[in-house]
Amino acid sequence: MIYRAQALDNRPLTWGLMAGIGLAFLLASTLSAQAKIKCDGRFQIVKGNGKISTPYCEDNYLAAIARSYGRKVSNRAIRQNPNLKADVCRQIGHDHRLTDICSGFRSDGNRRTF
Repeated sequence: MIYRAQALDNRPLTWGLMAGIGLAFLLASTLSAQAKIKCDGRFQIVKGNGKISTPYCEDNYLAAIARSYGRKVSNRAIRQNPNLKADVCRQIGHDHRLTDICSGFRSDGNRRTF
């Protein structure tokens, strides 16, 4: 004799378990989205209104300016490859927006040329 009622009794538990797992993933993705670093140009936004200069945001800013000059570089590539960062700074570090960011990579003393 086969009892089909047993299989039906496990459905609420299965659906509840699946809903719980889905809710956990939703919560985890929401928390990770909130923890994402937010930049405003070369500054990181902290606690809503404060801005501080961080290497992460400066590298993203450098990559954005490099792209405006036609270089095909990603934010991640600039952050993870110091040689690429040095190369980009040597090429476009003359831009007045990059004076501080590229100060260690320029041999001309970072004289501003407008």
